[in-house]
Amino acid sequence: MNLNRRMLTREDEAATGGEEMEVRREDQDKINKFSRLHQREAKLEEELAAKRKDKEDLEEVSTELELVDEDEKVPYKIGDCFVSIPQPEVLELLSASTEEIDKEVTSLEEKLETTREEMQELKVALYARFGRSINLET
Repeated sequence: MNLNRRMLTREDEAATGGEEMEVRREDQDKINKFSRLHQREAKLEEELAAKRKDKEDLEEVSTELELVDEDEKVPYKIGDCFVSIPQPEVLELLSASTEEIDKEVTSLEEKLETTREEMQELKVALYARFGRSINLET
């Protein structure tokens, strides 16, 4: 993420008295932390979208397999190979995979929420210090 400082307009300069705000080390640390959190947020959102897609795919496959005869063997991918397994066992395996993905989705959502809360705290602190002279909008 690029944390550009925008140019002050004449009104902004008048409001700040034309003074340049000194960026202290702690301010720069907060800006850097915000940037890292923003990158983490983007990565978590990407992972979350992928997990939700995987879950959707598994649910779709499970629905299709319910139409298959219970005595029929279904190819199931384990690692790099396919193994023929009876339909009820495949449904159980898919159910277990779906539950695992649900846990991962919940974990990712919690991490994302924590990240967003931290970002919000940093935004409040940085906007309080720099006002309009800093742009943290993502």
